[in-house]
Amino acid sequence: MASYRVYCIDGTGSITTAHLLQAEDDEAAIALAREANFGLKCEVWDGDRLVGKVFGNPGAAPEPA
Repeated sequence: MASYRVYCIDGTGSITTAHLLQAEDDEAAIALAREANFGLKCEVWDGDRLVGKVFGNPGAAPEPA
């Protein structure tokens, strides 16, 4: 399992929250971040490598961490 960081970003490009995820691979990390619905715009990182961007559902409540 690998550790991934998810940074959620506001409209000004500032990080508002950060979350840690454990996933088997990049695709699983992106899927977990999407399911968690951490925020409207989040980036999934593996170290200094951007894995992908996830856009949340504004009408859905975030899942507890």
